[in-house]
Amino acid sequence: MTVLILEPLEADVVQWLAERHDARFAPELVGDTEGLVQALQAARALIAPPEVGIDAALLRRAPTLRAIGRASGGADNVDADACRAAGVDVVRSQASTASAEAEFAIGALLSLLRRLPVQGSDGLLVGRELGCSTIGLLGLTPTARVLTQLLQAFGARVIGYDPSLHPNDPLWARWGIEAVGLNALAEQSDGLVLLLPYFDRYRGLLGERQLDQARPGQVLVVLSPSGLVAEAPLARALRQGTVRAAWFDGLEPGWLEPGSPLHGLSTVQVTPRVAGTTRESRVRAAWAVARGIDALLSAADAEAAAAQDYGARLPV
Repeated sequence: MTVLILEPLEADVVQWLAERHDARFAPELVGDTEGLVQALQAARALIAPPEVGIDAALLRRAPTLRAIGRASGGADNVDADACRAAGVDVVRSQASTASAEAEFAIGALLSLLRRLPVQGSDGLLVGRELGCSTIGLLGLTPTARVLTQLLQAFGARVIGYDPSLHPNDPLWARWGIEAVGLNALAEQSDGLVLLLPYFDRYRGLLGERQLDQARPGQVLVVLSPSGLVAEAPLARALRQGTVRAAWFDGLEPGWLEPGSPLHGLSTVQVTPRVAGTTRESRVRAAWAVARGIDALLSAADAEAAAAQDYGARLPV
């Protein structure tokens, strides 16, 4: 058996893989560690859902494994360092959810801007239009590119910051985003969308300085892991009304529990990681992972065949 599939994929994707490799669909092995280890003894690739953790202990018990595929969720439960040490490639499709996440962000921004009124020049409380807003993007991901196109169609000004990308990088101009610093991003944005992948060094990146100086009436849409936002400064900004509301698509455990800074705040909205989960995005992701696995295995087979042919031609 070459490919072990634990994650439910489209039937035609599984069939396509089975036609090219010896594939087994075994979702019953999720949660069965010993059964999984036994099945991995001859597997060269594993396609697993987020609830299956990939760590050094598992990789040590999978001697032939060369690729891990993940079609849904992030890579939070995959030990990337252990995979690199074991020579195992991690196959994901970060672009497959871009359209779904961009649409979700647009919907969240429209909802928050319209249903959280601000005071107009005549003293009336009124909603705001997305097309007349400045929207800040934290993180230049594939979603940022699609989201920028949608925002510009509304007429919004789009600014952005990414700690890993120099402000003079030509990619900003190509995508139509005005590069600014992190503080300016917070100070100028009517709506701020967090798209940045999570790394430990980014924890609390949107912190006290940015949230205290946020543009008055700002709304926050967080598609990144919530740890990018400093919890206590956000709670203070929400209570003071500087930040009108925060919409998290997924929240760390305990953030809304009694005793936590955000507990009891009606201006915090949470959805259960649905931004990138659509029928269409799941199909795109499944095909992307299947093709990535196929390419890796085919390349390895071609390399092995070439080495074998070379060895056969060596003089004895």
